This record gives sequence, structure tokens and C-alpha cells, in this order.
Amino acid sequence: MYQDLFYQHNWDDVKASIYSKTAHDVERALGKEKRTLEDFKALISPAAAPYLEQMAQLSHQLTKKRFGNTIQMYTPMYLSNECQNICTYCGFSLDNKVRRRTLSDEEIIREAEAIRGMGFEHILLVTGEANRTVGVQYIKKAIELVKPYFSHIAMEVQPMDQDEYEELIEAGLNTVLVYQETYHKEDYKKHHPKGKKSNFDYRVDTPDRLGKAGIHKIGLGVLIGLEDWRTDSFFTAAHLDYLERTYWQTKYSISFPRLRPFSGGLEPKVEMTDRELVQLICAYRLFDEEVELSLSTREHPIFRDNIIKLGITSASAGSKTNPGGYVVEPESLEQFEISDERSAEEFAEMVKSQGYEVVWKDWDLALQ
Repeated sequence: MYQDLFYQHNWDDVKASIYSKTAHDVERALGKEKRTLEDFKALISPAAAPYLEQMAQLSHQLTKKRFGNTIQMYTPMYLSNECQNICTYCGFSLDNKVRRRTLSDEEIIREAEAIRGMGFEHILLVTGEANRTVGVQYIKKAIELVKPYFSHIAMEVQPMDQDEYEELIEAGLNTVLVYQETYHKEDYKKHHPKGKKSNFDYRVDTPDRLGKAGIHKIGLGVLIGLEDWRTDSFFTAAHLDYLERTYWQTKYSISFPRLRPFSGGLEPKVEMTDRELVQLICAYRLFDEEVELSLSTREHPIFRDNIIKLGITSASAGSKTNPGGYVVEPESLEQFEISDERSAEEFAEMVKSQGYEVVWKDWDLALQ
């Protein structure tokens, strides 16, 4: 289990190691064909900032070699904002006094039809973490309802046991996103004081349970802004490295959510500039040529336009972060504010204008 490897690292020691990297360490990492976790530390360190142009060019070349000139499109469907957890950064938090909403079967179908009508064939199902209301059977039913509309079904919901994942995979689930939020165990507890999500070890071992269940793809990431982004990113890379070696038949993706405003508000502990986010994206690509790198509508349009060629392989568009946000109940509470409010069609046209192909569907269930 990754937990065993995780506890071999000390947060403060890792952080000190990253911040002590030199220009020589960066140059040595850039000169390699295969880069280690120590090289990754150098590439995300402050010492790498002057080398951003070189990193960006290399990232572009490696991405093009592996993925071609393509951007995979997806969008989220929020099924429920009910949640039993208290999380300091989330609009769905139990202590945030808002009207709760969970979609019925009929409403799920209406939302699915609307999203499919926008062109999407990749869907991400999202709920708060409320086992009694949106537990395994509710999610299984939702998968069965949307399966006729989409070729790829992902979800971002509460962590589950291995047998529960196996049941959902059998129903048609392809991908699970499970963000650790932060690998700083003490701060994790501060931000998750109540609910099942407060169990750090159970959450950190979730990708292991997914790998054992035979999931097609696992999405990793942290919420950038909760803690030092460089140190959190090292632990994410170490987690990715372990998973790729252990569950080698599974695909992996990394997302880069930066803390965004929500109803209740939490100011980021650590600010990350756009330039630093570019550095991080390029560092991941130089570290791992195979991993998919995804960017959501949390980021503003100008940044998303300029990052397309620098390592990103998938992006959301036209997103609504509230249950029923597409047609059922557009005015319900959003989980967080989005920055890129362009329609899927508008975003796709931008991608095409940069010489890239928009991929709405990149596989077929018949090919499994």
C-alpha cells in the first residue's frame, strides 16, 4: 500500500530538499531522457524558474510525441450537493447552510441528454460525500442511467471499498478521480475536522483499492493553495510513481485545481502564480511522458488558451458545478466559482484555432 511508502518521507525534509535544489540540479534534470523523483524536485523548485522556456519547449515536444495534437474534452455532471463532511474550502460542506439538492432518475436523464447534446461523450459524475443519500446504489443507478449517452464515465465521489468499486466497474464505470487535497497530514485534519473524509489513511490508500479493483483510469491531484504546492506536488508524483509500478495496466491522470472562491470562503494559505502553474505542468510532463494532464474551468480563459500547447491533454468546458446546473435547476448552489464560462463550442473553436484536434470520444466500449 502507498501508505507504507508515504510514511517513509518527512514533510519538512522533503520541503527543505526541494527548496535547496540548485541551477546545476535543474540543468542535470533537463539533460536526462528519464527523470527521477529527485529530478522532479529540481524541476518544481524555485531554482527552475529561469528555465521555464526550456521546460515548456520540452514539455510540448514530449506531449506531441505521445498524444499528438489532441485535446480530450469532458464535462462534469453534479448529481448532489448533500455532504456529511465538514471541509473548510468547499461550498457543499455540512456546516454551510444551503438548500441541499439530489437529482432524481428523471432529472439525471434530462441532464445527460443536455450534456450529450453539447457534443460530450466523456462525463464526470460528481456528488458530495453522503453515503446515506448518494451511496453506492444511488451512484450505480446513475451510471446505468447515463451509460447509453456516453462512451466514458468517470466519477468524483466519496472513497469506497474495493468490492464497491468492482460493483460500479461492472455497471460501466471507467475512471475515478480521488484527490488527496493535501498530503500534509496535520493540515489535512484541520481542513477535514468532521466526517469520513477526516480519515487521512483511508483516503490516501483509495487508489490502491481502485488498482486492485481493476479500474481503467485513476485521477490524482491536490487542492493547490491548502499547503506548500511544491511539497504537495512531490508527494503526488511519488504516489503516481508507486501506482504506475504497482498497477501498471491502469492509466493515470493529474489535475491542477487551484483553490477558488465558494459560498463560505477560504483564502489560500499559499498563492500559486500562473507562471508557477505552468512550471508544475511542464515538470509533470518531463517526469512522466504517459500521464494525462487535465485542466478545468477553474482557470481563466487567457491562461487556458495559452497552456494548451504546453502539456495539457484534456480539459473541461461548459461546466456547471451545481446539481441540475445544465437544465434542471441552473440557479442551485455551485461547489465553487468557475473562471472560464465559455460554452463547449466556443472552447472547442479556440482549441482548433491553435491547430489542435478536439476529441469528444477517444475509445469505444466495444474495444474493451
